[in-house]
Amino acid sequence: MQFSGRRKKLSPSCQADLYEQALQFYGQPPLENISLSEFESFAVDRMKLLKTVENLGVSFVKLSDTYKNKLEAESKNLKLSPRQDNGLSEHEKRRKDHISHFILRLAYCQTEDLRRWFIQQEIDLFRYRFGELNSKQKLEFLHKNNLQYDTISVEEKQALSKEIVNSSYAVSGVKVEDQDVYKVPFQDALDLVRTRKVYLKAGYAYIPHQDIVTIVLNDFRTRLSKALALTARSLPAVHSDERLQPLLNHLSHAYVGQDYSIQKNVGKISLEQIDSLSGKSFPLCMRQLHQSLRENHHLRHGGRMQYGLFLKGIGLSLEQALQFWRSEFIRGKVDADKFDKAYAYGIRHMFGKEGKRADYTPYSCMKVILSNPPSQGDHHGCPFRHSDPELLKQKLQFYKVSPSGISQVLELVKGMHYQLACQKYFELTHNVEDANFSLNHPNQYFIESQRALGGGKESKREADAPQRSQESSAARGSTAAQEAAAADASQNLAEMTEDLDSFFNDS
Repeated sequence: MQFSGRRKKLSPSCQADLYEQALQFYGQPPLENISLSEFESFAVDRMKLLKTVENLGVSFVKLSDTYKNKLEAESKNLKLSPRQDNGLSEHEKRRKDHISHFILRLAYCQTEDLRRWFIQQEIDLFRYRFGELNSKQKLEFLHKNNLQYDTISVEEKQALSKEIVNSSYAVSGVKVEDQDVYKVPFQDALDLVRTRKVYLKAGYAYIPHQDIVTIVLNDFRTRLSKALALTARSLPAVHSDERLQPLLNHLSHAYVGQDYSIQKNVGKISLEQIDSLSGKSFPLCMRQLHQSLRENHHLRHGGRMQYGLFLKGIGLSLEQALQFWRSEFIRGKVDADKFDKAYAYGIRHMFGKEGKRADYTPYSCMKVILSNPPSQGDHHGCPFRHSDPELLKQKLQFYKVSPSGISQVLELVKGMHYQLACQKYFELTHNVEDANFSLNHPNQYFIESQRALGGGKESKREADAPQRSQESSAARGSTAAQEAAAADASQNLAEMTEDLDSFFNDS
């Protein structure tokens, strides 16, 4: 594929210049041809990296040794680290970093929430990478990006040493002579001036090297925010490409972890266990759906899809599912005959016994959070994303979560870290300090809960379980036939999801 048909392909000399430095502002879009397989694999790897950035930023102090070591390890694993190692060449890694950033721009420019999340993670990643540069590399980066900030001389540092130390928290306890100090026009350092964290003289701010990142990050944030707005305006043209539209539509919702569609545990969860399991091992989204179903003897189509696929994923067979839903619905306003005519077909369809006979997968956290938000009368969705904070607090109190634990959860919700809030809920309800896994799927929550409670052997999936289409297609080659297959698969996924939704929909 080609990113733009209106520009010529970059010459080798231009490409070498683009990837000359380990860090860039991503001002120049990639203009080379890449296959759909490479397009998808690059996007998935960058999503994994940004998700790691988010998780580490909440779990550890940013830029602490543990934070940096874990982020560097993941960057190397995904071959997105600008550092030299024994894997890809520096040019190849920087090329992948560059292209993957622009691919995710296309996927994450579509809504304000997506843009906000993408900007925050990219800024945190940029902050880490900038901090890993040495003094010479930082100065080269500033000059290359028209940030003409020079370091002051040793003599000037000695003359202003006392004033710089008294004005800048960053040099507290450190000799000014042992570090670089940048002379910057004060209008470029307004954040530091506003908080009185910098020394001013004759219209210039004298910024220690620890604080220069503040200036650079502000510039990066401004550029990226503007770029995302421009990208959003260009989306109609991009969506006209029938190969890219299905990929981009699913990328922002993509789940790249274990696939829970294969039923190795069918029949190992009995109907009698569901009430007990809901209180011990269901994530909050499924726990509230189960409770609403028991209280109202009915769930609207969004809730039935989300909860029904989850139950399928934990081992409920088709026969058990039909019995479970029928017994509950006939306690309400639906008689057995109406259930068989209006609802049974949808359940069989979900298990791949009707229609296209597709093996539908349980919803991932991203799909629950970003797709089909609940309206009045609905009970599906993510409680951490879609509930009013006060109602969420009351629900957590009802489930006997400690006041300090509730505060931690609400703080994560306030920061829009919804999956991390659910993971904290797991830790609080299972009395563990560190869940030791990154939560991305409600069925993953159930399996980890059973494992923590000592009942997870039967629910354990093998490490080589099939992955979602994003990873499986990324492993394929880049021939034309494979590209067409990838595009068709993504299109079929969208069509099947709409088809299934229509079978569950009722007035």
